[in-house]
Amino acid sequence: MSKLLKSIMLAAGILVSATAVAADYPTKNIRLVVPFGAGGGTDAVGRTLANSAKDILGQNISVMNRTGGAGAVGMSFGAQQRPDGYTLTVVTREIASLPQMGLMQHTADDFKLIRMVNLDPAVVLVSADSPYNTINDLIKEAKENPGKVKFASTAAPNFYLMALEKDQNIKLNAIPYNGASEAIPSVLGKHTDVTMVTPGEAIAQLRSGQLKALGVMSNERIQYIPDVATLKEQGVDVVTGTWRGIGAPKDTPDAIIETLGKAFDQAMASEEFKDFMAKGAMTIHNLDAATFTQFVKDDTKTLGELIK
Repeated sequence: MSKLLKSIMLAAGILVSATAVAADYPTKNIRLVVPFGAGGGTDAVGRTLANSAKDILGQNISVMNRTGGAGAVGMSFGAQQRPDGYTLTVVTREIASLPQMGLMQHTADDFKLIRMVNLDPAVVLVSADSPYNTINDLIKEAKENPGKVKFASTAAPNFYLMALEKDQNIKLNAIPYNGASEAIPSVLGKHTDVTMVTPGEAIAQLRSGQLKALGVMSNERIQYIPDVATLKEQGVDVVTGTWRGIGAPKDTPDAIIETLGKAFDQAMASEEFKDFMAKGAMTIHNLDAATFTQFVKDDTKTLGELIK
């Protein structure tokens, strides 16, 4: 038998095997890698989605928290697993930013993206008695007194802040904190003047009147804080936020990706998942595999323009 014929037969065998596996999928428990710690927003979204999808797929979905490197450790781990549909990963906006900063070797191209799950804009927040009442009040102060306005930064670099600074040609005094759980108390305690987080991270303080929103960084107003104007409504063309989705290693068969996509569609439409997201003031934003993949490419380009 010639080497060519052997190669053809081997390739055919692999194709048949992959097709058979995809047709039977899933036949065992699935693992979902969450690249951030237990108890955080990404973990909560991942766990609730997994719980909503397990009955649809007929298999349990266990969550593995693999933390470190602002998400780089967990996402890189997920990208390197067997492409058989039994290890999935929660991918976040960091997959678009960290590789461009030299902080992560793997990129979105190392995944087949299955579905976007969640997209939340950032909201600009100050204390209730702050002298700033609109985003333009804050911008005016920053232009007149560069570096005077103290910004409680939830990450370094902070892409929410960078987008506003670049658009308005201003400079705030960014003070680093470990996430919204530290940045919000800093603003409440008057240690800093302003912060930018997602609505869900500050919804309790907004509803209690402890914090005041100067604007939401989205194209349209959002349902959880409908009285808060967008920055665009105030003449500031800045739209930014964070997102989460589900990916599988890049060589995962398309048939498996399709099965998972349909299951996650049903999970996101379930009352359990919708109720959870509403309570946390988080927005479900379901994008199919092709649209999500293009979205990530576009966002990678946007972040690259801020990073360079």
